[in-house]
Amino acid sequence: MASLALPQLATQLFTPNRRTVIFALKGVISMALALFVSMYLQLDRPYWAVVSAVFLQIRPESGLVIEKALCQISGSVVGGGAGILILALFMPYPLLALACLTLWIGLNSAASSMVHNANFIYAFAMSGMTAGLVVIMVVADPNANDGRAVFDIAQSRISEISVGALCAMLVSRLLWPVTVKESLRNHARNVINKTLEYLSLELDPKSTHEQRHQHADEILETLIVLNDDSSAVAYEGPEGPGRSRAAHLLVNKVMSLLAVTQIMGRFPRNHPELVSPAFGVLLKDMRMLFIAIAEAPSYEESYNQAQELRRALLEHKAAYVNESAIVIRLTQTAVELVADLVMVLRAYNALENRDQTLLKASKLKTHRDPLIGVVNGFRTAVVFAIGAGVWMSTGSPAAIMLMIMPVVFSIVFARFSLAVLINMLRRLLLSVVVAILVALVYGLGLLAKSSGDFEILVLVLAGPFFIGLLALAERPTLPYGLGICIPFTLIVQPGNHMAFNADTATSNALGLFVGISILYWVFKLITPLDGQFMQRRLLKATARDLTSIDYQNRPENWLNGRMGERLLRLANYDQGSGNPSRHMTDLGFTGLNIGHMSIRLRRRIENHRSAEVDAKLAEWQQVLADTYLVSSQGKKNPRFREVSAELLAAIHSAREPDAQTSTVEGMFERIALTFERTAKGIAETKSQSV
Repeated sequence: MASLALPQLATQLFTPNRRTVIFALKGVISMALALFVSMYLQLDRPYWAVVSAVFLQIRPESGLVIEKALCQISGSVVGGGAGILILALFMPYPLLALACLTLWIGLNSAASSMVHNANFIYAFAMSGMTAGLVVIMVVADPNANDGRAVFDIAQSRISEISVGALCAMLVSRLLWPVTVKESLRNHARNVINKTLEYLSLELDPKSTHEQRHQHADEILETLIVLNDDSSAVAYEGPEGPGRSRAAHLLVNKVMSLLAVTQIMGRFPRNHPELVSPAFGVLLKDMRMLFIAIAEAPSYEESYNQAQELRRALLEHKAAYVNESAIVIRLTQTAVELVADLVMVLRAYNALENRDQTLLKASKLKTHRDPLIGVVNGFRTAVVFAIGAGVWMSTGSPAAIMLMIMPVVFSIVFARFSLAVLINMLRRLLLSVVVAILVALVYGLGLLAKSSGDFEILVLVLAGPFFIGLLALAERPTLPYGLGICIPFTLIVQPGNHMAFNADTATSNALGLFVGISILYWVFKLITPLDGQFMQRRLLKATARDLTSIDYQNRPENWLNGRMGERLLRLANYDQGSGNPSRHMTDLGFTGLNIGHMSIRLRRRIENHRSAEVDAKLAEWQQVLADTYLVSSQGKKNPRFREVSAELLAAIHSAREPDAQTSTVEGMFERIALTFERTAKGIAETKSQSV
């Protein structure tokens, strides 16, 4: 499977676009500057500064580079402090020191599973790697047996990594700067257009299940990227924090659109007998206007058309005669949908032009599952322990490479699914082999005959680095770029006192190859948690959130924030299973939209609250969560209709129905129909698979 990306790699290397070439040139300059500064400062191992600069070339937009540099430096400082502490306690006992180091690395790997932003994950990787470098180099050096030597080694490692980070950050800001703001606007434009297309597909009776899910998957993936990048844009000048808030609002409101769209789309498809002629006309007009908004040439025109659609829906609703409660409720839902769309368009405009009237919204939260953290932490600890065992039994300095870099890759790659991960590791391993050959034959072969001047050193290194950075610039070929740049640097080890020792270089190369091979097989044996077990845990987490809605100050933002990554995980699991029904993804969206319905219910009965209503509402909310889980198993729960009727009676007894409460009955009916349809669909799927 590693060969599948070779055509992509060839295209990337031989026909690169202008953006890729600029990124590669900036990367080479960053690495050359890092090497020059670290050699000028007479640091012990300048090649670690080069490695540090390499990692910052992944997503080299200026805001992301600054954020990653800060994460890299802070992670290194924490890791260096941890290494010093471990040695202060266990310097006379090397085995205990390595055991504590293994535990520290495992804890960092587990903690990295609790965040989604790649830069924050990288901070944990650097914390583990720096602690490993400090402890291992002290244990390996019989002369480093006092506190001063330990501190000097820790200071050197932190200095080298910080120099690389600062040089990459400086080059990113000064030479051909590419901003996160541009990336945010591109992603925002794409996600808005995709969302409008999705809205029109949901209202199109001829659209297919596969088409709708394809658009929903793409929207979720882009939302996660927008959410992650929004933290980095804050570093791009005084307007950065405002753009970050606008991105949060846009992401949050698109989640609301997805929730409401599910309501509008499923009803006419699954219950056409309940769609009145007037409501059918409304749905048709909405679909046409969504397409028109997506095709509008400017923000102003899109915004005006959305406002016009909102006014038309209110007029349409006012003209209803003898419509059912559920149709009135869904028409109000359509009005709320367009109101969210207006806010999405305003948030998009605020990415470029300041808008002080926009409200703050929550970021999408990382789905934190302690079980995933335990598995990832254990796997990384096993990778390090195997390397430590080889090192202790052989005493070979090359085994240090076997311990350090696989730990970094284990932490950074752990968030990917098994299918993607194995493919990435195969590509990484293939490129490591290429890098070893290039380093031994080309790099050391030429440098051994050179005068040792910095200029010659940079000229020799620039070629392999440029090729590796071209591959690093795009996600499909990223593993090739890492596999070329980092092993090449660690084998050649550029610096002030290069030894050009073939035996040492070959041993380091062998250590890197064996370490990545061990990482590959450990991931094969201790696989990331996938499949139905994790899907059920995600659904149970959603059910728990449904019972907590009443305790939140801003429940809609809170629910959107918690459901974003959860929906993407369910979609990824469904895609990996190859099941065309995509029931788990549908269940995730069902959890999102019934959560929104329960939030809207509370708004509507705000003036009808009493002790009895509050008690019945709490019971209804618990039954709502229970019925959600029961329907996910293909079963119906008649108790939901019963408790809905009891709550409706309590609302009517508290106060005379008004315009706000007149559609509550329709809300209950819509949710009940959703649960019954879900249970029926899953039961049929189960019966077909038996």
